Amino acid sequence: MAEDAAEDTDALVAMVRILSPHCRVTRMSDGVLIADWRRTRFLGVTTADIRKFAGGAAGERAEIVTGLLRAGCATARPRRQSDAAVGLWLRGVHLLIRTVGFGRALRLLSLAAPAYVRADPAATEDVERLKRAVQSHGHRSWFVNGDCKAEAMTAFVLLRRRGLKAVLHVGVREHPFALHAWTSSAGLCIPDADPRGHAFAPVLSVGGGGQ
Repeated sequence: MAEDAAEDTDALVAMVRILSPHCRVTRMSDGVLIADWRRTRFLGVTTADIRKFAGGAAGERAEIVTGLLRAGCATARPRRQSDAAVGLWLRGVHLLIRTVGFGRALRLLSLAAPAYVRADPAATEDVERLKRAVQSHGHRSWFVNGDCKAEAMTAFVLLRRRGLKAVLHVGVREHPFALHAWTSSAGLCIPDADPRGHAFAPVLSVGGGGQ
């Protein structure tokens, strides 16, 4: 029984990963209830279908995915941005900051980040991959030149647009005085929260949806 329960949990986790950010899953006695809170719709999925999704034939899995897509509970958009797309976002965010200022850019871009968060946490390897891409482009670009504000804001928006939990922080250091920005997700920070070993005390944290 315990083994079956563990397998069902793994199967459910696999299904949850393809759901839209605004959907929530509640376990029921014979399956789950998917609640689409953006459109106030509900969809029931049986335990048998959940098992088919995780370990069934390709045709069975495709049928279930198609049903979720038609119901608006799953998204066909890619979960990851290419390195080239990350670079474009980074340069665009940096240009926006230079044009309208960090505060106004933060308000504009935080509104572009969905307020809904997926039930499953961000995978560490996904955040690590994004961190490498952001910092690689930031350090190679003469235009961005390792700007922590642009790197943090880019990471925040890209993570939240994928429905993953991310918090953007702005911190201060007194001696010598300096400001620093970073985004935290899955226990990682983009860029590092303490560059060169200097600790910054957070004075502002933005969690998404302009909050």
